[in-house]
Amino acid sequence: MDFAYDARTEELRAALLSFMEEHVHPAEAVAEQQRAALASPWDTPPVVEELKAEARKRGLWNLFLPDSEYGAGLTNAQYAPLAEITGRSPQLAPTALNCAAPDTGNMEVLAQFGSARQRKQWLEPLLAGEIRSAFAMTEPDVASSDATNIETRIERDGDDYVITGRKWYISGAMNPDCAIFIVMGKTDPDGADIRRQQSMVLVPRDTPGLEVRRAMRVFGYEDHYHGGHAEVVFDRVRVPVTNLIGEEGGGFAIAQARLGPGRIHHCMRLIGMAERAIELMCRRATSRTAFGKPLAAQGVVQEWIADSRVAVEQLRLLVLKTAWLMDTVGNRAAHTEIQAIKIATPRTVVGILDRAIQLHGAGGVSQDFPLAELWAAARTLQLADGPDEVHQRSLARRELRKYA
Repeated sequence: MDFAYDARTEELRAALLSFMEEHVHPAEAVAEQQRAALASPWDTPPVVEELKAEARKRGLWNLFLPDSEYGAGLTNAQYAPLAEITGRSPQLAPTALNCAAPDTGNMEVLAQFGSARQRKQWLEPLLAGEIRSAFAMTEPDVASSDATNIETRIERDGDDYVITGRKWYISGAMNPDCAIFIVMGKTDPDGADIRRQQSMVLVPRDTPGLEVRRAMRVFGYEDHYHGGHAEVVFDRVRVPVTNLIGEEGGGFAIAQARLGPGRIHHCMRLIGMAERAIELMCRRATSRTAFGKPLAAQGVVQEWIADSRVAVEQLRLLVLKTAWLMDTVGNRAAHTEIQAIKIATPRTVVGILDRAIQLHGAGGVSQDFPLAELWAAARTLQLADGPDEVHQRSLARRELRKYA
């Protein structure tokens, strides 16, 4: 494995760092001011559209898609350092580059499994940043960490599917630009193979019976820029059978294909969040005095900063190794490493952010610094895309199999 970034990655890194410095970071305060003046908290601040236009002009658009027909054609190893940079401003930068979840995963699903008609109708406007989307899998009434538990029904009725169920924490659903839902439910609830009971269908937002009932908060925060997280009810929602993605019974496999890249994208951005936390720690430590000397001279503060730097360097190497394996031997062969980064990265970054919050005192938990919101986002990722314990269980089984 070559640890050096190739020429194209270095070129894109330089362009992205310049874009972040000149446009994204200055826009953070502007976006907050604009959002406070909007008629609805879910409307997009005008500065976000300005950022998107500038990103497209600079060639920083759809960088996440490895398929050059639709995206930048980057490998995972090339995209990893770019995603890390966007993680320094997770509310604005991914959206500005059209690289924000859940749209990224949904675009990958449509590119890989969608029909020509589905790609024309939904993938193309998503790639252009004209609409947003949501992915509806998690349910409040079952343990959704086991996806085979989902109870939403997708029943065939002539040339239609009829969908009935209740979902929650459906990311992106509060955004008024969210035009399409990818919904996972059971088409064969009594099937012998529990991983062949599920299917995925496309449901336009304006379909009768689809109700976005309420916004769900995360540690008291509402993720306005990515369209929030919603409770959504499907009350006998009817769509044509041509809205099926792939084949009946293929939903579980599609979900696994979707979540693999999503997990590594999250981990890449988390490292960027940790880097911003370290920067804020260092700035705070060198600008504050307590008990007669700068915070930077306090032994415990030096420990926090040193331990945080070591942890980030370790995580980056593991994430880059995982990206390299995904590129060279495929996602299935990189399964252990994908699970390892999903376990290690959010947990470690939560610890780094916690130290940064502690160093900032009351400011750390306030809205005047991004740390509390970054902490909430990182902590949530110990649950999103599969909780830590599910990945630990699967990874341990793989290890134990060697000795069976």
